[in-house]
This record gives sequence, structure tokens and C-alpha cells, in this order.
Amino acid sequence: MSQQLIQGYFNELDRIRRASGAKRESVVREAFKDLLKSWGRQRDLVFIAEHEHFGPEKNRCYVDGALLHEIRVPFGYWEAKDTNDDLDQEIEKKKRKGYPQDNIIFEDTREAVLIQDRQEVIRCDMEDAPRFEKLMGLFFEYERKEIAEFRKAVEQFKADLPAVLAALRTKIEDAHASNTRYQAAEIKFLKHAQETINPTLGSADVREMLIQHILTEEIFAKVFDDSDFHTHNNIAKELYALEGTFFTGGLKRQTLKALDPYYSAIRASAAQISSHAEKQTFLKVIYENFYKVYNAKAADRLGVVYTPNEIVRFMIQGADWLCGSTSTGG
Repeated sequence: MSQQLIQGYFNELDRIRRASGAKRESVVREAFKDLLKSWGRQRDLVFIAEHEHFGPEKNRCYVDGALLHEIRVPFGYWEAKDTNDDLDQEIEKKKRKGYPQDNIIFEDTREAVLIQDRQEVIRCDMEDAPRFEKLMGLFFEYERKEIAEFRKAVEQFKADLPAVLAALRTKIEDAHASNTRYQAAEIKFLKHAQETINPTLGSADVREMLIQHILTEEIFAKVFDDSDFHTHNNIAKELYALEGTFFTGGLKRQTLKALDPYYSAIRASAAQISSHAEKQTFLKVIYENFYKVYNAKAADRLGVVYTPNEIVRFMIQGADWLCGSTSTGG
């Protein structure tokens, strides 16, 4: 398959050159972009053009292309240059600007250079099909340490979650039966949840929501680097108040200890994402995977699944339009 993809690239590059008569980067780079898309698709990688990247000094740059894992963590990058450019000089310029150097291909349709972990791994004449295929193979065989650890943590999470759930349910049921502070907070929260989420909810649903809240609050914190924005909505405030009646300090740490590798892997993976928008997409995928392991049906019924950005945007814009219409009519 890789040989077919390489030959397809040569054919497309020749077609573009004959049709346009141009050798400019902006024209001929489309062939390499298609090669990356096709090769990446086989590995469930998503290609993003003009990918936003923040360097070590938080300086923003835009790489010609990036391949992202399903969880939106970058897999590798690509930067195209003109055939009239000095490729080595251009590479040094991009390095100084803070371009990524963990897994990136620089090419000008004549020569390709692969840099991994800040070291040049291989360069080749792109008309040398076997060596070009080797370069591409090395590019696609690369795996970040964070991704490998994340895959391992997800498998461990699947194994450890049932025991954590059992312990949580026992502690919450005990609080429901004998902790007066918890009982009062549960009644208060139930009324609030019935008014804002679902009028058919009962006290058992409240306890289930509390479990999901306890397990997922760490995900928010790890993805957004311990930001507390997720604690400010009304539902979250009431859930934190309910949690605070019995599940704090050492008890919380000890109960969730088995899931530490999962939360740590999430933070390490999220740290590779510089764009806030991509972090939101990363969070969405994490939530979906979490509920596949946990209980997708209960998540839908209790209204605690991650709401897609498009829905949130529609709700905000709709409310803004209604407020504007109301003001105008008044």
C-alpha cells in the first residue's frame, strides 16, 4: 500500500505541474498534502492545514499541515518550501521561530528531511522512491511517549474502574443512610436538578450524578491545567456542595488512587495541545470514551455528557438574539 501511495504522489505532482506550469510551493504542495491525508487516514489520523502551534516561548506559528490523533493530540507535522529556497536555511529559520521538532517533515518536492526528537533522522531525494518510502515509513511509525502511556492508561482504567465505582457507591449509600449533612444537601440538590435537568429524577439518580461528577471533575482539571472554570455553573456548585459533606481530603485521594495513571496520562496528552479549541475537542473525545467504559445510557439520561461546541454556540447565539429582540421590542 505504501508503494501505491508514493506512486500516487508522483503522478499527482506531475499532473499539477503539467496543468499549472508552476513549481511554487503554494501550488505543488497539494500533492504532498494529499499523500499525508491518504496515509494518515489508514491510521485514523486527521489532517489539519495551517495548524496553529505555540513554541517554547509561547510564540504562535502556523505549520503547513499537521496530523492529529483522534484525541486531537498532534502526531506529526509537515512544512513545505519552494524549490528556489535553500531547504537547510529554511529549516533553521523555522527552528528559531519555535516550530515543532518532535516529528516533522520539511520538503520542497526535490528533497525531504525528517526531524524527530530534535534530531535529523533521514533525508532523501524525493525521486528516489525506495528511500522516500523509508522516510515516510519512519514518520508514520513514530509514537509519542505520551500517546503510548495514554493507550496503556486507558486499558488500565477499564480494569480498575469497576472497583472504584463499587467503593464510591458504598460510601455514598452510607452517607445517604446516616449522614445528616449529606441528606440535607441531597434533598436540596434533587429539587434543583428536577427544575433544571429532568423533573422525573429521584434520589438514586442524584447519587449516580454525584459519582459521575467525582470521576470526571479530575478530567476537566487535567485537560485545562487545573482551571476552575468548570466549577462555576449552578449544577456544578451544588454537586461540589454535596460532595463536600462527606468526600474530601484523604478519603477522596484514597478512593480515586487507582485512577491516578489515567488522569496523569490525560494531563500529559493535553499538554501537547496548544490550541484551546483543540483542547475542547480533546475533552469531548475523552468524555465519550469515559462513558463508553462507564455507562453511556445513564450519562444521557442524567444530562452530564459533554455538550458539543456547536450546540453550546447555538444556545448562546440563540439566547443573545432573543435578548436583542426583547430589548428592541420593549
